[in-house]
Amino acid sequence: MVGDSDVETAGDSDIATANTMRERAGESRLKIWLLLSASRLQVTAVLALGVFVSFVAFVTLTPSPLYPQLQTGDTIETMFSTMIGAIITGTTLVVTIGQLVLSQENGPLGDQRDRMENAMDFRDYTEELIGSPSPADPSEFLRQLVFVAELRAKTLREGVADTDDDRLRAEVDEFTDSLVGNAELVIDQLEGATFGGFDVLSAALNFNYGWKIFQVERIANEFEDSLSDESLSDLDDLKTSLSLFGPAREHVKTLYFEWELVTLSQMILYAAIPALVVAGVMLTVVDAGTFPGRTLGVANVTWAIGAAFTVTLVPFLLFAAYVIRIVTVAKRTLAIEPLILRDSQR
Repeated sequence: MVGDSDVETAGDSDIATANTMRERAGESRLKIWLLLSASRLQVTAVLALGVFVSFVAFVTLTPSPLYPQLQTGDTIETMFSTMIGAIITGTTLVVTIGQLVLSQENGPLGDQRDRMENAMDFRDYTEELIGSPSPADPSEFLRQLVFVAELRAKTLREGVADTDDDRLRAEVDEFTDSLVGNAELVIDQLEGATFGGFDVLSAALNFNYGWKIFQVERIANEFEDSLSDESLSDLDDLKTSLSLFGPAREHVKTLYFEWELVTLSQMILYAAIPALVVAGVMLTVVDAGTFPGRTLGVANVTWAIGAAFTVTLVPFLLFAAYVIRIVTVAKRTLAIEPLILRDSQR
């Protein structure tokens, strides 16, 4: 039950609020691109380039040059022997974590039957909602749910068009205009999106269903005396379609996380082998005299060690790139119900 003070605050606030993920986050386009939108291989490449440039710059500019240290110490041996141990340990750990997560999908026949029954019950309910068989494609499945919410919002707007309560009509118009605009954007983004990349989940995150459910509840509570029975039914139907989108999105998100963890395990295994080879070569044959001369004012041995160090870090950089997106999505979708956790929406 919403208190009077809460209702007054909500009524005076921006009913439409921010819809897309970027608007709700209140962060720069570059940061959103780095955390979420960009290909994880692109992010890994950016991180690797940053590591390489930073290493070469710091080694070149520090008062204590690298070349004398290579002649008098065991810098290369210490550095790359440590990296070999870190690569093997880290790769084993990441693959193990991925297998533990996927093990939740395994189980006895009874558990698998329960999973299947629950999934089919949800699909039957969705079929009843959209009036046609539930799509098998995740993007089309979510797209149909958003489309139904859009249709029901338009029905609600038409139902209160003749009401004598000007404030009710104005708030419903603002709310439904925002919902319809948001739905059209998400429908366009979901059209043709393929599961396996981030496109499907990214579009789903742009549909701010939690705030919309809250507004439906608020309007029904605040204007109960002005709303007809038909309009109250329209609000309830809209709330049902929005509420169904929540678990559907969470299911797609869970599948995406599992897909990403499998991909991460594969990519780290692929990257670990050349990283071990490079570390072994550096440890075995490279010393202070292996790369004589200078290029662009920087000692060639510095370029070589910087490149080798970057290659040995690629498995970790892949891990960082993938986990950054997973934890960012998880943080932005902690609440499946209409709870506002972000300051940008309060």
